[in-house]
Amino acid sequence: MKKKVWFVTGASKGLGLTLVKELLDKGYSVAATSRNKARLEKEAGLVSDRFFAIQADLSEEESIRAAVRSSFEHFGQLDVVVNNAGYGIGGAIEELSQEEIMESFNINVFATLHVIKAVMPYLREQRSGHIINISSIAGFAAATGWAIYAAAKFAVVGLSEVLAEDVKEFGIHVTVVEPGAFRTSFLSGESLVLAKQPIGAYNDVRASHARYTGFHGVQAGDPAKAAAAFIQLAETAVPPVRLFLGSDAYQRASQKLELIKTDLENWKMLTLSTDFNS
Repeated sequence: MKKKVWFVTGASKGLGLTLVKELLDKGYSVAATSRNKARLEKEAGLVSDRFFAIQADLSEEESIRAAVRSSFEHFGQLDVVVNNAGYGIGGAIEELSQEEIMESFNINVFATLHVIKAVMPYLREQRSGHIINISSIAGFAAATGWAIYAAAKFAVVGLSEVLAEDVKEFGIHVTVVEPGAFRTSFLSGESLVLAKQPIGAYNDVRASHARYTGFHGVQAGDPAKAAAAFIQLAETAVPPVRLFLGSDAYQRASQKLELIKTDLENWKMLTLSTDFNS
């Protein structure tokens, strides 16, 4: 059986780079995007006709369309699309400027939407494919001080759940992956954005940021094992729509489910009281 062709965004570092290396090592063909093609090629460390590096600006829809189009023309097919590009942003809502908020949504949400719009005509024509959108455990169980990041990642979860229903008639699968903390550069100063104009009154927000940035370099999640999980996911005949990755993600999701169940039952009478009387 012919190996699948993968398309991965945000591939020059972190989970994206680890995934690209693992895919190439396993004999898959990979088209991968980065803002810096030379860096991506250097970090991947492999010259191969199975590796197609693309310089793309994920804040520009036309750049995304061109990247997808050139990838399909290069390999003749696309089978697995991984919307991996994204970054963390911390700050209370009133601390963050409109520019900071919009840039976060441009990369964390709208880039994902634009990739989906660009690949769907090819996948529909093939009547096959698997779109894997990387959200976060913050897209289900958010933490103090990360409201805008959570809002973006909740959006990715929501659009993925509905997309899965919309495209299943074409034989296309959709999975939204919600990872916990993995040992990448995600929490480093290179990747993480914090509000440029913090407000001193937000003591709990500052404490939360200090706690999370303190995890850098000691996160429980192993990126290599995450890459292996992505490959297993893509080779599964009936993949899940939602997949949590990491023991911390599992624990936070379990706690959130208990909170939802408790609130649902505690306020059941008020919830049901708003129907018309039969």
